[in-house]
Amino acid sequence: MSRILVPSSSWRQFLAKPDRQWVAGYSARTVAHSWEEQTGWPPEIADIIEQAMGPTELLLAIPEHKTPLPGGRRESQSDVFALGRHSNGLIACTIEGKVNEAFGPTVADQMKDASPGKKERLAFLCRSLGLEDCPGDVHYQLLHRTVSALIEAENFATSYAAMIVHSFAQDRRWFDAFERLVALLGGKASVGKANILDLPNSKRLILGWACGDPKFLLA
Repeated sequence: MSRILVPSSSWRQFLAKPDRQWVAGYSARTVAHSWEEQTGWPPEIADIIEQAMGPTELLLAIPEHKTPLPGGRRESQSDVFALGRHSNGLIACTIEGKVNEAFGPTVADQMKDASPGKKERLAFLCRSLGLEDCPGDVHYQLLHRTVSALIEAENFATSYAAMIVHSFAQDRRWFDAFERLVALLGGKASVGKANILDLPNSKRLILGWACGDPKFLLA
């Protein structure tokens, strides 16, 4: 039985620009079909999570889930939010799907002529990750997607949070951006490996880069 709250025929309605995003070979449609073929986690996602905590059951997955953040008017919208159960409790996961798309602007680009709301949001992201400030070359989207996992971990009272990039790019495009984030937080990124980080708020954070099955690019 699927643990996803909507079928792929309806998934597209949650996209910001469905006519442009719901296309074969693009991340939204590819991720949707990858997740919906499973009765639990996609195996490459399960592998990363289980490296950190052992067997974990997928309880539910919500496509295009929005997590409110201080500052600004737009929420952080994860491609998938997933809640899992393991022997020591629960885990809250935000999933960022990628094919060839970039991770958006860097912090430096995002903060050019920044409004007070943008400054407030960046300060919140830095505090949440235990950073005094954030280097300009880090990609802003990766910051707020990671903090979204921490917020949802608080909302669901989970012992772990995870942000996993679910990439279907066969050339590992944009892995260097993910690698930069992991290094900033004190880890060392490897494809398919779980980075387990202890944050100042005592929450354990898992960061991972999962390589999806390329067959879903044609779905």
